[in-house]
Parts: sequence; structure tokens; C-alpha cells
Amino acid sequence: MAKYSIGAIASVSLLMLLAITVMLFANALPFFGEYSLADFLFGNRWHPTQEPPNFGLLPLLWGSLIVTVVAMLFALPLGISSALFLHGVAPTKLREILKPIIELLGSVPSVVYGLFGLTLLAPFFQRLLSLPVGQTAFVAGVALALMSLPIVVSVAEDALDSVPKEYGSASLALGATRWETLMRVVFPSARSGIWAAVLLALGRTIGETMTVLMVAGGAAQIAFTPFKPVRTMTAAIAAEMGETPQGTLHFHALFGVGVVLFLLTFIINLIANKYATKSFK
Repeated sequence: MAKYSIGAIASVSLLMLLAITVMLFANALPFFGEYSLADFLFGNRWHPTQEPPNFGLLPLLWGSLIVTVVAMLFALPLGISSALFLHGVAPTKLREILKPIIELLGSVPSVVYGLFGLTLLAPFFQRLLSLPVGQTAFVAGVALALMSLPIVVSVAEDALDSVPKEYGSASLALGATRWETLMRVVFPSARSGIWAAVLLALGRTIGETMTVLMVAGGAAQIAFTPFKPVRTMTAAIAAEMGETPQGTLHFHALFGVGVVLFLLTFIINLIANKYATKSFK
């Protein structure tokens, strides 16, 4: 009975995923029937309310990429280093205190991180860097790094903890120090879990909406520095969908943006899974 129940639940999940995919592509197809695919993918202007409208994806895609890069540059080194500290350096009592706190931070709503970035991070970096405006891609990236940091720390630390204890004991018995054991034995053995942590953090960063909507500045432009306002793909969908009449070209264009976002995350998952599998070979 349990076997069939689990199979039924899995089938429903797959059907829901298929329905979402079909809905996304079905609503995007009318847009590509009226607007050039090349102009959409390579256009550098997103002005949907002008006459004629411009639906160039590059400013939104660039905004998502630059915010994600900034977030990963902060979250991955800090998160993996923190996981190594918790696993191999921190005393047991300190670890038992810190890890639940870090995991609890992962459940904080994204709007709270957005408020934190808007009221504290944006004014701070604006004064520190003498910026004309505080809401920039850099500030959004820092806010997203703080948001994804608990995921990196928790998943990476669990991966390190799952390495058989015999590996570390054998290394110590052969004369290696605790640090050498941690970095040359335990860490390489946990690469698959580390990749999972990177994947989860990357997925949350690219798909995050509320924080970037509040902190990134909302300017649909190609900024060659992270210290300028940008608009991400998710922020464009969230900000414009509610005010766009259903069935219009603009409405279907936003679904086109959703298709690109869907394909981008799908490709990232494929690449990450490929390298995660290689880590065992």
C-alpha cells in the first residue's frame, strides 16, 4: 500500500511540474509569434510601454547575472569556510549553538532581507563608496549573499559530516595534522555535497524576487559596474505582471522572460549535476 501511495504522490508531483512547464511555454508562444526572437534575446532595450515597445532581454539577463555573481563571490567563500570551521575547528558546544542559529536564519522571509538591505546596506554602501544611489546590483548581491549563506553553511557542513570517520582517523594515524586531514581528506571526499550547496545557493539567488525588487534599483539597463541600479528577470516579472493587461504582447513577453529563466536554471542544474557526479570518480 505504501509503495502505491508513494508512487501516486510522485506521479502527481511530476504532473504538476509538467503542467507548469506547459503553461509557461503556451503563454510565451504568442509573443514569439509576433516579436522577433533575435530582437528579444539580443535587444538591449526593455521599454514595454513605449510605442513601438521594446522587449530586449539583455538588460534583464545582465541584471540577473551581475547580481548573482556578486552574491556568489560573497556567499561561497564565507559559507564553505564557515562549514569547515564548524566541522573541524569549532568546539562541540559552540557548534551545537551556532548551527541551529544558522539554519534558523535560512527560514527568514526574503522580504526581511530586502528591508535590511534597503534600510541598512544601501545607505551604508552609498556613504562608504560615495555612490549617487544606494540601491545597486552590488547591494542586492550582498543581501542575496546573506540570504543564501545559511543554505551553503548548512548543506556543506552536513556533507563534511557525512564523510566516514575512518577517513579522518586513518589520516591522523599516518601523521597528518587536523588541518591537513580536514583540507586534504575530508573536504575532497565531500565535494559532491559541496556542489549541492553551491547549486542550492545559486538556484535561490537566481530565482529570488522580493529582495532584488526592493534593493537592486529597478533600472533596466546594462551596467558594466555593480555599483549601478539594475533590474533582474524575476523583478521585471513581479513588478510588471500585476499592471499588465492579460493577453497583451507585454503580458506574453513576461512569460517569455519566464521561459528564459526556466531554461537558464535547468542548464545550471545539468552542469552542476554533471560535476557533482564527476567528483566521485
